[in-house]
Amino acid sequence: MALVFKSFKAIFKLNKKMLKKIIVFGVIIIAGIVGYNYIYQDHRTIENEKVEFILSSQEIASQFVENVTTSEQKYLNKTIEVSGLITEISKKDLTLDDKVFCQFSEAIKTSVKNKSKIKIKGRVIGYDDLLEQVKLDQCTIIN
Repeated sequence: MALVFKSFKAIFKLNKKMLKKIIVFGVIIIAGIVGYNYIYQDHRTIENEKVEFILSSQEIASQFVENVTTSEQKYLNKTIEVSGLITEISKKDLTLDDKVFCQFSEAIKTSVKNKSKIKIKGRVIGYDDLLEQVKLDQCTIIN
């Protein structure tokens, strides 16, 4: 009987060590999954988001020229609607009034022309001091 008790005790100790290893391994796996999901979150779909600000290209550009820091705090990573005159256009981007650069995820499909008035929805990603342009990405044409 004492021999059975000793062997049972030895097995229990072995299982305790194994149980600790399994728990530590499980915690590491869960932390890895949570970390991965945090880092690789789903991207925002700006096209479906509600517009937070409606401005002309001249208005937003003048605000950035006056005070870049305040304007970035106000607009950075926000969905905005900007209207203006197209001054430059290419396959996947266009510029409004030489003040707002709009980058599209896909090729521009509608028949927009230079010097035409347009409204665009996009996310503010920053301000280029050198070119003095507000940068938008994930843009879509509203009209």
